[in-house]
Amino acid sequence: MYHIFAHGRDVLLRHFKNVRLPFLSILCLLLVSTDVFAHGVTTGDKGYIQAISGVQLLPFIYLGAKHMVTGYDHLLFLVGVIFFLYRLKDIGIYVSLFAIGHSSTLLAGVFMGVNVSAYLIDAIIGLSVVYKALDNLGAFRRWFGFQPDTKVATVVFGLFHGFGLATKIQEFEVSPDGLLANLVAFNVGVEIGQLLALSGILIIMGYWRGTSSFTKHAYLANVTLMTAGFMLAGFQMTGFFFVA
Repeated sequence: MYHIFAHGRDVLLRHFKNVRLPFLSILCLLLVSTDVFAHGVTTGDKGYIQAISGVQLLPFIYLGAKHMVTGYDHLLFLVGVIFFLYRLKDIGIYVSLFAIGHSSTLLAGVFMGVNVSAYLIDAIIGLSVVYKALDNLGAFRRWFGFQPDTKVATVVFGLFHGFGLATKIQEFEVSPDGLLANLVAFNVGVEIGQLLALSGILIIMGYWRGTSSFTKHAYLANVTLMTAGFMLAGFQMTGFFFVA
């Protein structure tokens, strides 16, 4: 794996001239659209949730799946997690650990009424993307001489992702009538959305890994992933200090 990064460092500046404009355009698009899509809820969805009561399994499954598929901060983290995972067994383990983490805090956060600023939670989620990109780059071993347990880190960041979901659920002002069943349905929807998104990511990654471009650009891809994570975190911290 090291030769990928050694080669990547050599070609990074050379290729940056070619990707500079689209790269900056994508980052600017992320910046201006973060408030719209990261944990976003359309006015129609929020109004519908506030108007209904009782057990509504299918609507909450749909909302959970929609939330995950459009929550690109979650998806960026998953891209980082599976970037160098080739076996379906390993992918299944890490995705399951992530699911256990966010499912636990989603349910606990809502029922315990844990109210954490969505800006802070989303900033931590952005930093989780940065962490995974640095982990993929082997930065921790080079800087500190040890490799953090990636499975433990996946569970921990899954817990924070779950608090992000719980914070959003509380903003929905969901009726207490049928709340547990609806939360379980929402969580099932999140898992369905995660599997759908992950399937698309795996298809793209599988194709890319079969080309010489993967070896050439793996380093640059993780640098881009890290940059996006920093931008997400910075945007959310700006919101926390100047908007909240």
